[in-house]
Amino acid sequence: MEWADFLQSFANGLLIAGLYAAVTLGLTLVLGVMGIVNFAHGEMVMLGAYNTFWLFTLLGIDPLLSIALSGLLLFFIGLFIYRFTIRPILNDPPINQLLLTLGISIFLQNLAMILWKTDSRSVITSYSGMSLSLGAVNVGMARLLTFLIAVGLTLFLLFFLYKARPGKAMRAVSENNTASWLIGINVQKTYLLAFGVACALAGASGALVSTIMYTYPMVGFKLSLKAFCILVLGGLGNIPGALFGSLILGLTESFVGTYVPQGSGWAEGISFILIMVILIIKPTGLVGTRRE
Repeated sequence: MEWADFLQSFANGLLIAGLYAAVTLGLTLVLGVMGIVNFAHGEMVMLGAYNTFWLFTLLGIDPLLSIALSGLLLFFIGLFIYRFTIRPILNDPPINQLLLTLGISIFLQNLAMILWKTDSRSVITSYSGMSLSLGAVNVGMARLLTFLIAVGLTLFLLFFLYKARPGKAMRAVSENNTASWLIGINVQKTYLLAFGVACALAGASGALVSTIMYTYPMVGFKLSLKAFCILVLGGLGNIPGALFGSLILGLTESFVGTYVPQGSGWAEGISFILIMVILIIKPTGLVGTRRE
């Protein structure tokens, strides 16, 4: 084994794991607080990526500076979607919730195709071609900045959940919404805020996606598959587990791409293999507990 190749693969896996974690945070939040699997989460990421692309193309705003704008836009889109689609079916059977979010996902995908066609678009910045050499490891500047911002988003969410009053309310509702209501927490407003924050995180992660991946209508669907794999790996609705699952998936994809023959093709499908293995061995996830 060449240690240079190993270290490079490890670095690549770690950097992409940061992006996967950022993409998965909002999905994990909605599932943990509301108990809903949001199949439209990837399309929120896609909208954030397109918003960043157009801000860069039309106004020249750097994609890393437009993260807040994308997050804010998707926050209000999330509030609208929750108020007029999610809220009316909160007490319906889970299959209705799944079908609704799947329908929203398909609608947004087709809307993006109508508005922006199926062309793959990219954001080329002054630092897109820059790299940083750390001994035997070369790290792309865009990937490094994306990773650092993804870590920042994760720390922000954890701080919000454990220190801010609305975040503490979300944690209480996730544990027991009836008891939370009895002690004076407005459960409906907490759900509304949780969905809005989740969409804001998706929009912010979409801005990151636009810097290192192509932006096209199906990019959210592709990332959703990886996010669901991470949920299975880390346990449903478990944020620390989502971080762990992101690390496992990112490193696995990187090492498979390096050491397995024709590994680039296998790396894209490794998430499905991991899902099958984990569901067979430990259905609650590697660090998760069973949800009632």
